[in-house]
Amino acid sequence: MCILQCPLVKRYELIWSVVRRIPRGRVATYGQIAELAGLAGHARQVGYALHNLPEASGIPWHRVVNAQGEISPRSAGDSHELQRLLLEEEGVEFDLRGRMDLRRYQWKSTSRRVDKSTRR
Repeated sequence: MCILQCPLVKRYELIWSVVRRIPRGRVATYGQIAELAGLAGHARQVGYALHNLPEASGIPWHRVVNAQGEISPRSAGDSHELQRLLLEEEGVEFDLRGRMDLRRYQWKSTSRRVDKSTRR
């Protein structure tokens, strides 16, 4: 069993470090997070990492949305409803189709990628 030594866990930590930086009232796409974590083309890994967040992590998982500005549907549970509620509490508005305007709400990171020295 690997604890904090597996490459997958380290990859998740990279993703979580980027998600932590998304400011209140802003969102980022799965692909955007992957790119900023140095994992361009691995948007699904972002979803897996968010699904495996430690309980009470404080990481704002709800600020990550799909490239269409929608909350990605889940196969089970009602976390998509919670996600929308949390975003609305932060001032993010949805249209009648359940989309947000990414031109208005998408986070514009000032740094391009996570420092590779943290990837060891």
